[in-house]
Amino acid sequence: MKKAFVSFTTAIMLLLGCSSVYGQDLASVATVPAKSDPNAPATVKEEEEPKEEAGKFTYSGYFDTYYFANLNNPSSRNNLGNSGISRGFDRYVGQFQLGMFLNRMAYSYKNTEVVGEIGFGPNVEYGSYGNDFRYRWGSVIANSTYSAIMIKQAYINYKASDKLTITAGQFGTHIGYEYIDAPLNFHYSINNTFNAGIPFYHIGAKATYAFSDKASIMGGLVNGTDGVNDNNRGKSFIGQLFVSPKEGLNIYFNTIQGNEANARFNGKDTTGYFGVLDLVINYQVSDKFYLGGWFMYGSAKGEFQGVQLGSKSRHWGGANLYAMYKFTDIFSFGTRIEYFDNTSGARALLTNGQGTDVMTYTFTGNVTLADGKLLLKPEFRIDAFKKLKDANGVELPTQQFMDSNGNFSKSSQSTIGMAAIYKF
Repeated sequence: MKKAFVSFTTAIMLLLGCSSVYGQDLASVATVPAKSDPNAPATVKEEEEPKEEAGKFTYSGYFDTYYFANLNNPSSRNNLGNSGISRGFDRYVGQFQLGMFLNRMAYSYKNTEVVGEIGFGPNVEYGSYGNDFRYRWGSVIANSTYSAIMIKQAYINYKASDKLTITAGQFGTHIGYEYIDAPLNFHYSINNTFNAGIPFYHIGAKATYAFSDKASIMGGLVNGTDGVNDNNRGKSFIGQLFVSPKEGLNIYFNTIQGNEANARFNGKDTTGYFGVLDLVINYQVSDKFYLGGWFMYGSAKGEFQGVQLGSKSRHWGGANLYAMYKFTDIFSFGTRIEYFDNTSGARALLTNGQGTDVMTYTFTGNVTLADGKLLLKPEFRIDAFKKLKDANGVELPTQQFMDSNGNFSKSSQSTIGMAAIYKF
């Protein structure tokens, strides 16, 4: 990939929330004025008290759990590999595991809305790294992760007009195809492009303008990426442009651009840069067949998240193709083919400390029960990393994945299992 790319200031579809509401709204009933006195003179006309508009409160969420086996039978009983982040959320194998118990609350009144999402369990900790509260409130569980109470999202929406919405607070990133929330993804395991390539969340403010239901633009300023506190004085620009040129076809152009280097001890910012450009395409070809694509390209230099990258920009990127077919109202099947390139070593997905790249193949079924509230997702996945070799082309003994003897002797791994998700 070429290193140069230009920051663009286009950006997003109308987002009243970065995460979908799973339950139905619960409407409050307006207060009814008291009845008139039956003994009052007939000539007296009672004036009706004005009715107050009621707000609307909604509560929804989900819970997910899984069991996966790793065909390498690693002695660590995890999928994390040499890099420690070779898998995102489905980290542990050969044992029943919890994902997240998410609670989403929203209250709307007239043209305003406040949304809060509180999560419990390992996956909210994985998806909220950079959140200092986990160390304060988390409790260590058997697999050495934190089962913490965390704010996943908390933001205010103000609908200034029918077309303009302003959002402020902590919200999930607009960048990328996949989500932290298991019900929103067709595949249960998240891919490397999401896990190692892009931010998970931001804190800041943004404005979305909808020209129509076929085009909208978003722009905003955020502290940066994946952190409750800003690590420097600079802010990053975020943006998204959404267009729908034909029915069933949605296209999103996304970006984040800024200086994410840590400040020096004297309080002055160091010179650094972090930027991502990406393109997401959703195409519902027919009622049964769906195609998707996600292509992203990132660059960074200087210091980023405590890592010294040097004065020369380093780059990474990902390309993902998705295909799903709905056989019946109950069963669908989908595939994901991914290539993720971090050969420059800019991101944390490394093999023995060196830059690497990986091909991933995922095959997932979706079984929908209880009117869509219970989802079962059987999944088979292969991760194939580049083999490390010495200067003479001889394969090195240390590779990405662990074997049954505790040695990192494997360059690939295959996992198979099932996830269960309940939405409410």
